[in-house]
Amino acid sequence: MRSETNGNSNKIIISILIVAIIGSWVYFNYSMNSTKAELTIESDTKIATIDSAKKVLQLQFDAASIKVDSLTAANTEMSSDLQNKTIEIGKLKSNIGSILKKKNATEKEIEEAKKMIAELNNQISSLATDLAKAQAENKELNVQNQNLTTQNTTLNTNLNTTTQEKDRIQDIASTLHASSFNIEGLLIKDDGSEKKTNNTRRANTIRVSFQIDKNKITPSGAQDLYICILGPDGNTVIDAGTISTREDGQKKFANKMTVRYEQNALLPISYDIKQGTKFTEGEYKIEVYNNGFKIGEGKTAMKKSMF
Repeated sequence: MRSETNGNSNKIIISILIVAIIGSWVYFNYSMNSTKAELTIESDTKIATIDSAKKVLQLQFDAASIKVDSLTAANTEMSSDLQNKTIEIGKLKSNIGSILKKKNATEKEIEEAKKMIAELNNQISSLATDLAKAQAENKELNVQNQNLTTQNTTLNTNLNTTTQEKDRIQDIASTLHASSFNIEGLLIKDDGSEKKTNNTRRANTIRVSFQIDKNKITPSGAQDLYICILGPDGNTVIDAGTISTREDGQKKFANKMTVRYEQNALLPISYDIKQGTKFTEGEYKIEVYNNGFKIGEGKTAMKKSMF
């Protein structure tokens, strides 16, 4: 009887232990599942938070990239310092881009990218300030260069004008000058004998004599003299050709004389004017040209004979 009672007690104890074990297993399994579920929810929430932060950073990064690209595109010519800044910005962009391209970026990496984007925006602001300053300096330099160009143009114009004026003065100063004119009528006979006369019926020659004055500027060498003769009616007595003068336009000349001039020396000139017909009554005018300028003139009067 006692033995049967002990056996029942043992069965009851074993049953209780089994129930306890099963309950513990059930509780443990429930607890594990609950913890796992909580961890899954927490992980999903964390991933969602990271993805959301990543998207925000991507938008900020894209905006910064557009800004720096706009700055560098508008300023193709930059100093070495500014070029170095753009290189550093490029490296920073590359590092940020590498993190944002990761599918499973960690929270630490996202935080690092956030800091680098802030640094990127600071560097872009600094670059924009430096570029604005450089543009202002370049604008000022362009204005200064333009002013210098204008001044140089004015100086060159003045120099050219001065050179031209100097050449003009030199040209005028080197022109010969004739003086001491002596014009007389002559009767030159066949035997060569001469007799002075201003009788239109007897004179057959007008002799013109003058001198080329001293000139320290005109170099020694051949010089062309053009003798123009105008009769009492104002027309050319002898027409041997035409010259272009500086002040009197086209002029007909009676004779071209090439003389040998010695610098700073007097040169006497004598020239006979002969014509087949008789001279007419009135004033004869002799003009001498050199280098396009009239360098002297003389006059003589022929009188009509009563016999």
